[in-house]
Amino acid sequence: MTPAAASTSPFPGAWRPNPGSSVPLFDQLRLNIIERADDGTLAPGTKLPAVRSLAGELGVAPHTVARAYKELEAAGVVVTRGRNGTVVCARDEAWSSLSAAAAGFAGAAKAQGASFAEAVQLLAAAYDRE
Repeated sequence: MTPAAASTSPFPGAWRPNPGSSVPLFDQLRLNIIERADDGTLAPGTKLPAVRSLAGELGVAPHTVARAYKELEAAGVVVTRGRNGTVVCARDEAWSSLSAAAAGFAGAAKAQGASFAEAVQLLAAAYDRE
């Protein structure tokens, strides 16, 4: 792939993880893929780049990408088909609704100045009350 082709590829495009964030790099990648799957940017059946290829493009260790893909697979966001690669799974309407609620909560937490850890604590407490 030429450098020009790499820069116009649909994923990851211009997105790069933020090494200064308190959110681990694998989690930033995982969350980015979930967001794109939920908003349709990564349509069901979209093949994601190979672990080593994406790691090189993002400037992270292959283990970082592998862990993100493994957690995405466990959550049903992607499926890995061996040598045929990792592809985005179809998402149902309930999941999209839950994702929208989570995005709203994340936005409100950030606006109030809550850290990621504080937001997770609040979410865990609310989840336990239900």
